[in-house]
Amino acid sequence: MVPLGESEFQFACHPGVACFTFCCRNVDMILYPYDIIRLKSALGIDSETCLRMYTGLEKGDNPYFPTVKLKLTADEQKACPFLTSSGCTVYNDRPSACRTYPLERAVDRSNIAGVADEYYFLTHHPYCLGHNENKKWKVNTWVRNQKLVDYNVMNELWAEIDTVFRQNPWRGEGAGGEKQQLAFMVCYNIDGFRRFAAENMLLKQFQMDKDFKKRISREDSELLKFGWQWLKLILTGKSSLIRK
Repeated sequence: MVPLGESEFQFACHPGVACFTFCCRNVDMILYPYDIIRLKSALGIDSETCLRMYTGLEKGDNPYFPTVKLKLTADEQKACPFLTSSGCTVYNDRPSACRTYPLERAVDRSNIAGVADEYYFLTHHPYCLGHNENKKWKVNTWVRNQKLVDYNVMNELWAEIDTVFRQNPWRGEGAGGEKQQLAFMVCYNIDGFRRFAAENMLLKQFQMDKDFKKRISREDSELLKFGWQWLKLILTGKSSLIRK
């Protein structure tokens, strides 16, 4: 696969394309923490309910932390649970994998300057007729059109904490130990973590400006950012958080 770089690609997806919604069936889709925040908000349910109803846990490429995947319908179609005959019912808050398609994003973190380089590749499944549509894009215009920036930022932060998990910071506890369950709550059950943070007065334990505290009180994504820094502190001793 060759990175697209500045090259154009041709693609469009709409109800007039004969394969419309084919890609929403038999999908093997990983859901990241920010995906759950957006989905549960769109559905008007809490994060724990969203996880229970629409996801499943599997052993993925991280041997020390479970992978969260979309749970498909149990019928022959094995479709996305948010799919209807007219399309996606959570389109404005659809997961990052759906937004990125037909591109795939890869990140190279070996840059000496410490700034990760990102690359986009074009996928081309045989059933997808969207590639025949006369609509041309460049990567940057596709990213803006699909409103991927926030997803990419949050997924980059998730990749950092996932790297911490790959070092097995709960060594000795075994799978499902106390620290691992705590980490899973922070990452995926944001409503549960909000209650936990309030009960344990976590925010009062650290130096932070009033604006950040206000954003945390209003936005789940800001609370998630705080939670990841808190996990880094308790798991590695290194974090941007400063105790009072």
